[in-house]
Amino acid sequence: MAQAPYNARTARNATGIAHWVTAVDGVRLRIAHWPLEAARGTVLIFPGRTEYVEKYGPAAADFAARGYTALAIDWRGQGLADRLHDDPGVGHVARFTDYQHDVRAALDHARALGLPEPFHLLAHSMGGAIGLRAVMDGDPVASAVFSAPMWGISIAPPLRPLAWGLSALSRPLGLSAAVVPGQEAETYVLRAGFSGNTLTTDPEMFALLAEQLQADPALGLGGPSLHWLNEALGETRALSRRASPDLPCLCFLGTREQIVDTARIRDRMARWPGGELVMLEGGKHEVILEKPDLRNALFDRSVALFDDLRHRPA
Repeated sequence: MAQAPYNARTARNATGIAHWVTAVDGVRLRIAHWPLEAARGTVLIFPGRTEYVEKYGPAAADFAARGYTALAIDWRGQGLADRLHDDPGVGHVARFTDYQHDVRAALDHARALGLPEPFHLLAHSMGGAIGLRAVMDGDPVASAVFSAPMWGISIAPPLRPLAWGLSALSRPLGLSAAVVPGQEAETYVLRAGFSGNTLTTDPEMFALLAEQLQADPALGLGGPSLHWLNEALGETRALSRRASPDLPCLCFLGTREQIVDTARIRDRMARWPGGELVMLEGGKHEVILEKPDLRNALFDRSVALFDDLRHRPA
């Protein structure tokens, strides 16, 4: 295995080890894991759009403190994985289902490392859409935890037809690589600042995100391409029409969420047998990076689910 860069300082976790892994279609990915002796299982972390493995160093530490090791991935087109757009600041993917190649690579890597099973899923935002398809298709996890999953994108109702139409027409017009109107190629964290941000109410966590991106500008990613938007809209609509899997599930959602479609989340969780929607009062989109009381609620509830499954009769 070829070792990849990993910034232990900005990840706030010195135990991490990263490797380069190649997906079946030749795209190079970066996958990190955080070894833990005598772990009771492994949490497979599926990050959101624009994210990278260092962002989940604190989460891996929270899981380790509760007895679980973790693995996280730089999806294709972001982090230090291969970028797929001529402008590396623009988020892009050929087909949304290509992310499933990355899922396969992460599972294969976890097994090659000998990480302890059972595997559990923690999927945030865009990772929630990728993770939902993965568990619907039978990926071998014992449970799933979702954080503000992108099962729909928050778009004002009058603008939704425009988003569909513009993103679809971008292909025949040769504009599919253009950035979505209103977005920029510069990463949101560095151009927005803490005041009024839509991600977290915790200034220390927001400052950590800025520190990570300033330490390694190659991690930065701005807005998505019109092609990515069209692929994402199509994928979330397709997933909404499928039945929920028979899998223990928790879904965490902040009451101040503005980025993903909360109606789609409520609809999905209302028809997920054995699933539970947990509202985190005052939380924004990044509930994994929220204030300590909200973070602890997420990690405590998640590990309680993992541990409960260990004691259920086979």
